[in-house]
Amino acid sequence: MVTRLTVLSDPNNWINQYLPVWLPSLKKYAGDIYWIHDANDLPEGDVAFFLGCEQIVGSDLLSRNRNNLVVHASDLPKGKGWSPLTWQILEGKNEIPVVLFEAAEKVDAGPIYCRRTMRFGGLELIGELRNALARTTFELCEEFLEGYPGIVHFGVRQQGDETFYPRRTPADSRINPDRSLREQFQLLRVADNERYPCYFELDGETFVIKVEKRR
Repeated sequence: MVTRLTVLSDPNNWINQYLPVWLPSLKKYAGDIYWIHDANDLPEGDVAFFLGCEQIVGSDLLSRNRNNLVVHASDLPKGKGWSPLTWQILEGKNEIPVVLFEAAEKVDAGPIYCRRTMRFGGLELIGELRNALARTTFELCEEFLEGYPGIVHFGVRQQGDETFYPRRTPADSRINPDRSLREQFQLLRVADNERYPCYFELDGETFVIKVEKRR
């Protein structure tokens, strides 16, 4: 059993809406559980999960815990970087690998302990995609905790050529009013209607377009 467990997430990350329900379930794995939003507040302990975290965490902070784990939605070392789920959906992929690996000073480079594959039908919108990723993330974290500490000895080193996804910006949600909705549906389905909705420009005006499923 883990004596002290910490979960670090960025203050405004979407995964925060799922954590209050999940964290209490970890009491069967850990004595003390901490949820923080600033890497500088990391306490000393056994395991730290970095979920929805884009902060730079140096070796001095990583040394506070025996193991520091990150969940990433790509087949590492391919797809390092930002928003891998979104970029792969835009590439037309419906099978998305998700891995849990040891954090290292080099970005997304540590050994992999667990992996899953998410499968989609091609019509899921961002909320459904996030639900699936949150569920898969928590399954991987619990798999690690169930096997801890022995699982650490079975980490697999990343192999192959690495690729990187860039950080997404509001401009990446721009659609072309002269192209069909079908042609641009992948972009519409990954847009966050509140934080970064799709938009288009027409005759000097900018219009926001939001897509929701009819219930």
